[in-house]
Amino acid sequence: MTDRLPSFDMSRATDEQKAVLDEILSGPRGNLNGPFLGWIHSPELAQHAQRLGAFCRYRTGLPLRLSELAILVTASRWHAQAEWHIHHPIALEAGVQPEDADAIRAGRRPAFADPDDALIHDFATELYDAKRVSDATYAKTVERFGHEVTINLVGLLGYYALVAMTLNVFGMRAQGQTSLPFPE
Repeated sequence: MTDRLPSFDMSRATDEQKAVLDEILSGPRGNLNGPFLGWIHSPELAQHAQRLGAFCRYRTGLPLRLSELAILVTASRWHAQAEWHIHHPIALEAGVQPEDADAIRAGRRPAFADPDDALIHDFATELYDAKRVSDATYAKTVERFGHEVTINLVGLLGYYALVAMTLNVFGMRAQGQTSLPFPE
């Protein structure tokens, strides 16, 4: 997995670590791919983060296509190898256009056919670039999705930035990952 963290041995897991892993494996993810085997060295953080992640991935009120688009923007901005590797196929299956994903990976703004895709991209890009969102983009987002979903979008972007930071700091790769989408 990484040489920055000690190997995780399930036979030596604490009760807290086992509880976190059991919850992840029995939840909607059903696997430990991603930051979880890094976070497990801090079981309390792992528990809070994985629960937030389950909400951000599955219950924001955004359609899966738009959530995955936001995750791809995050993965691209952070050059998070494993995050892109895991979410790129999910995004394509959810309806993100391959040419849009390719442009995002290359750091370009796609010529979106769907205005919702453009809005999510613009919101995420403004937040990452300016550390704020313009009044115009904010108003469009609230008008289209409402306040609750807009708040959830900010949470989703923040959560996946945490995932990206974890993966990058500890040099983690996705299970089965043999190529890197971003230069190192």
